[in-house]
Amino acid sequence: MPRYLIEREIPGAGKLSASELKAISQKSCSVLEGMGPQIQWQQSYVTGDKVYCVYIAPDEAMVREHARQGGFPANRVSEVTTIIDPVTAEA
Repeated sequence: MPRYLIEREIPGAGKLSASELKAISQKSCSVLEGMGPQIQWQQSYVTGDKVYCVYIAPDEAMVREHARQGGFPANRVSEVTTIIDPVTAEA
């Protein structure tokens, strides 16, 4: 199943408190539960004014629907075509 990287522009994201991040995570998980098992949230990276999320989903439309239902921005959704890491250099 395809993997997607979602870029969410959230001013001040890096300054969100632990309780605010928990509430956002709970909302996301609640929406995912309602959408079924075909969409999965793997992890997110919080930076100064953005959050980058990694999801597995059958298509971009489902990723965008999750964002719509959760009230989250999805400013850019990109399908991951390949994953590389230091082991790639050894191949």
